[in-house]
Amino acid sequence: MTMTDIPLAMHRGSDELPFVDIGDGSRIQLLQVDIDTGLWVIRTRFSPGYQVQTHKHTGEVFAFTLSGSWKYAEYPEVNRAGSYLYEPAGSIHTLVVPEDNTEVTDVWFAIRGANLNLDPDGNVTSVLDATLVRDGYLLLAEAAGVPNPPVIGL
Repeated sequence: MTMTDIPLAMHRGSDELPFVDIGDGSRIQLLQVDIDTGLWVIRTRFSPGYQVQTHKHTGEVFAFTLSGSWKYAEYPEVNRAGSYLYEPAGSIHTLVVPEDNTEVTDVWFAIRGANLNLDPDGNVTSVLDATLVRDGYLLLAEAAGVPNPPVIGL
């Protein structure tokens, strides 16, 4: 094998990809997306008091908290800066950011598959997957003046 046969590592600096406001009290930065495998890697900044709709994951989720704190309404553990969380496929939960947080909560997520957003009776109301995240991120980035951000996988 020669050096030309070895795949190259890909790097993105924090300032190369914009954080886009998704209009609900959170901002996301899409780092990588692979539609074929259903992988989406995002960095999300949540405002104090933010809550994600209850959802079920069809694949695994890996999360690392950079700042602030958050938890699942269904569990007692609180994720703080430096916390790592693994979610198996099939897990159901409601992400909640405490209202008394004094800083933005910043979390890195690697997600395989889709989020099935659920109503109080457990019925699926919407689906969030790699394709929707990619398309939404690109539209919001362009609207913010950053057309064609260098997301890994595009």
